[in-house]
Amino acid sequence: MAFIRIVDESGAPEPLREVYDGLLDPESGRVDEILRIHSLHLEGLKAHVALYRSAMAGTKGLRKVDRELIALRVSQLNRCRY
Repeated sequence: MAFIRIVDESGAPEPLREVYDGLLDPESGRVDEILRIHSLHLEGLKAHVALYRSAMAGTKGLRKVDRELIALRVSQLNRCRY
């Protein structure tokens, strides 16, 4: 398995910490791993978040839960483990 170095929330410098603060999971109080893999490239992280938010809000005819289920199924079909 590949290893990707990340910056944890506790060690995040100010520009990254500001972005992390807006991405904290309310249940765990942490940033999801799939987002933290972008921590070494702040603009990449911002682009990932923008794309995700656009995809999850862009289809007015589907409820958020339905969009999440579609995303889960696509990940399963692609054999993603996250």
